[in-house]
Amino acid sequence: MSKTEVGDSATLKEDLNEHEQHYFTSYDHYGIHEEMLQDTVRTLSYRNAIVQNKDLFKDKVVLDVGCGTGILSMFAAKNGAKHVIGVDMSSIIEMAREIVELNGFSDKITLLRGKLEDVVLPYPKVDIIISEWMGYFLLYESMMDTVLWARDRYLVEGGLIFPDKCSIHLAGIEDSQYKNEKLNYWQNVYGFDYSPFIPLVKKEPLVDTVQHSAVNTTRVKLIEFDLNTITVADLAFKAKFKLQAKNQDFINGLISWFDIEFPAAKGKKPVTFSTGAHAPYTHWKQTVFYLEDDLECEKDEVLEGEIVCNPNKANNRDLDIKIEYEFKAQGLDANQRSRKNQNFYLMH
Repeated sequence: MSKTEVGDSATLKEDLNEHEQHYFTSYDHYGIHEEMLQDTVRTLSYRNAIVQNKDLFKDKVVLDVGCGTGILSMFAAKNGAKHVIGVDMSSIIEMAREIVELNGFSDKITLLRGKLEDVVLPYPKVDIIISEWMGYFLLYESMMDTVLWARDRYLVEGGLIFPDKCSIHLAGIEDSQYKNEKLNYWQNVYGFDYSPFIPLVKKEPLVDTVQHSAVNTTRVKLIEFDLNTITVADLAFKAKFKLQAKNQDFINGLISWFDIEFPAAKGKKPVTFSTGAHAPYTHWKQTVFYLEDDLECEKDEVLEGEIVCNPNKANNRDLDIKIEYEFKAQGLDANQRSRKNQNFYLMH
């Protein structure tokens, strides 16, 4: 039996800290769900992965972590699941209940309001976990912690997680015009010097759509996560990178994106999608880290460094990111063009 009203919630919103309250409230409005539903790469990838694996879903109990409007729960119910439990803390679950009833799935989908850690599921174990948990830069505001908790608490041995593989990638970009506009704006704001804002602007990564033509280095996979085996501690990571300039150009920043892979039955090709500039648009766009230096590169010159990512201590849904880099120029003017530096960023 679904429990979706405020009084039914297993978690009282007022008992949460201000960061958690803000996070869950942000999903109350239909607008953010409209954006996700209209992201055809995202939504069709989930649907295709479930449809392709009907045999894996047949007569299985499925847990939908952060079910939102219930679209993934209905995909699973429509494609053979015995029962689906959708859990969400935000008030959008009230709309999900209406939608589930309207589409004739009330007998196969149970919706529970509250944090997953607080609700009581109608089944002691589940066979499959589905969740659209990814955030910007994969990990920002993501629910991966909750998915891993659900795995350890509810997933049967040998159970499946959709999706179960993800990776973060990095490349260099030329974006001097936008970078300069973004920073120089604060030099003169209606005749006043607002330059104290510049360090704050530099510290915040930009989430936006980047033209593939702006990418001017090789790409590198920073890290890969297997949701079947990783722990929450693994989400704080450090990874080295080495990028090679493809032509004579400036590198003004680094672009990051993530790739996703779903489980597949033996002999079937897994459903995958990418959020990179080379791929079709998704609502996750790309994440840009502008560097302190504008690096003047010749073809084949190397930019290498290390990225360190940790949950923010004040709010673990935010990310503290440090990028150390060294650009090793070559030729007669190598000393003038070479740079070594580090940048600190906060995604919040």
